[in-house]
Amino acid sequence: MASLAATRAEARVSAGYIVLLGDSVFDNAAFVDEGREVVAQLRGALSTSGWRAMLAARGGAMVEDVSRQLARLPGDATHLIVSVGGNDALRAEAMLAEPARSVAEALARLDILRERFRRTYRTMLDAVCAHGLPVAVCTIYDPRFPDAARQRLAVAGLTLFNDAILREAFARDLAVIDLRLICSDPADFANAIEPSALGGAKIAAEIVAMVTAGPVAQRGFRVFAGRQRRP
Repeated sequence: MASLAATRAEARVSAGYIVLLGDSVFDNAAFVDEGREVVAQLRGALSTSGWRAMLAARGGAMVEDVSRQLARLPGDATHLIVSVGGNDALRAEAMLAEPARSVAEALARLDILRERFRRTYRTMLDAVCAHGLPVAVCTIYDPRFPDAARQRLAVAGLTLFNDAILREAFARDLAVIDLRLICSDPADFANAIEPSALGGAKIAAEIVAMVTAGPVAQRGFRVFAGRQRRP
């Protein structure tokens, strides 16, 4: 059944329907001028091609919330793009301030956190992939906290979450949109954790690059990261 759905999706690729799942990386309308949010810029970039885009993502969403977003999936969707995990990481941030008797003890605690997130992300991704459509997942970009110490710890901590995301993507041979390399400039952010209009434009452009790369690139592992795009 999944294979048949994927075949049908490829047949409709000339008039595809992208669904954005996840959190405020996609649902960033509250932080930018009207019409400059990610989905609006994506629709603008696709306006002459017959493609459509739907925003199912919701600000504040956690990994476990994606299952409810999938319930809104239109029957003619052809591509699913997932960007989620940043809010899970924010909720776990307090652990970085906990004391530890040794580096080994600290690493052991962090590994428990990583594995817990990986299990949750795996369950979510299984549900997304069960629809039999081309799927791309996004890494969690580095935030822009004004406090240097918090920023340094956040970037280090996010490597655990991104490792889990990448491992699950690799295991399923999914395309990856690496937001760490796409949103790499302060101007890409509307605040410490939300994409600006400029950042949203970069994200939208990379999604367009992904869906127009052809069915092989969409279903086989490939990293999309602007000029850093790799086979």
